[in-house]
Amino acid sequence: MGNFDGVHLGHRAVIEAARQAGGPLGIVTFEPHPRQFFAPDAPPFRLMNSESRANRLARLGVEQLYELPFGAVLAGLAPEAFARDVLVGGLGVAHVTVGADFVFGKDRAGNVATLRDLGGQFGFGVTVVPLVGAGGQDYSSTAIRQALTDGRPRDAERMLGHLHRIEGEVVHGNKRGREFGWPTANMRIDDLHLPRLGVYAVVVDVLTGPDKLSCQGVASLGVRPMFGRNAPNLEVHLFDFSGDLYGQHLSVGLVEFLRDEAEFDSVQVLIDQIAADADQARAVLAGA
Repeated sequence: MGNFDGVHLGHRAVIEAARQAGGPLGIVTFEPHPRQFFAPDAPPFRLMNSESRANRLARLGVEQLYELPFGAVLAGLAPEAFARDVLVGGLGVAHVTVGADFVFGKDRAGNVATLRDLGGQFGFGVTVVPLVGAGGQDYSSTAIRQALTDGRPRDAERMLGHLHRIEGEVVHGNKRGREFGWPTANMRIDDLHLPRLGVYAVVVDVLTGPDKLSCQGVASLGVRPMFGRNAPNLEVHLFDFSGDLYGQHLSVGLVEFLRDEAEFDSVQVLIDQIAADADQARAVLAGA
C-alpha cells in the first residue's frame, strides 16, 4: 500500500516483501495522488500518470491493482475507520505491506505502529519494509524529482531501477522539424513533473500501431524559445526511422542530459546544432 509514484527501488522492496507474504499480490494506491487533492494549484509533481504506473506494476508481476478514489470522504477517515471500512470491509485484506515512512488517515494521524495495532485488532498481518537507499540517501519520489530537475537522469535511474520515462500519445505539432530535415514525434507533458528543459539522449519504445519497435533518438524538452512562448512539450527524433506515428503511444526514456534549451541567431544555426546534438546522442547511447 502506498502512492508508488515512479515505482522506484523502495517501492519494489515493498512489492517483493508483499510477495513473500503469500496469496494474490495486489497494490492498494490512491488516484488522484493525495497531494493533488490537498494542493490542487501546486505545480505538477507526478513522475508518471496512473496508466504508466499500472503498466510498470504489471511488469513487476502485480496481479491486482486497487486505485482508491481519493477525495474528501477518504481524506476525512480516521486511521481506525480506514482500516476497518476500507482495508477489511472493502478489500478484505489478509496482510498489508508498507514502507517504514507510511502514514495514513485524517491529518496523517496513522503511522506504521498504528497500522500494526489495527492489524491486530481487525485480523490482518502487517509487514513494515525499511527504507531503501545508498550513500546516506533514501530513495524517494522527492529525491528522484530533484535529480530530474537538476538534469541528472542517470541518478534518477539509479533510484528508480529503470529509466525515467515519459509516456503518451503523439500529437500534431507545427511540423518545423520536418521542414528542417529532422522530423519529430511531439508529445504533451501536462500534469507531470517537468525535468530540466533541454536536449536529451533517449531510448524510445513505440507501444502501439503497425510500427511497434524500440530505437534510439534525441529529444528536446522545452518551450521552443525561437518560436514565441509555448507550453512545454517533448519533441523526439527517432534515429533511422521513417513512418507516421500520429496517434500512437510512445515511451521515451531519458538517458543523458546533453545541453540546456537555447535561442539561436538563425534557423540554420539551430539546424546545425540539432545535427551536433544527434551526433552526441548517438555517441552517448553507443556507450550506454
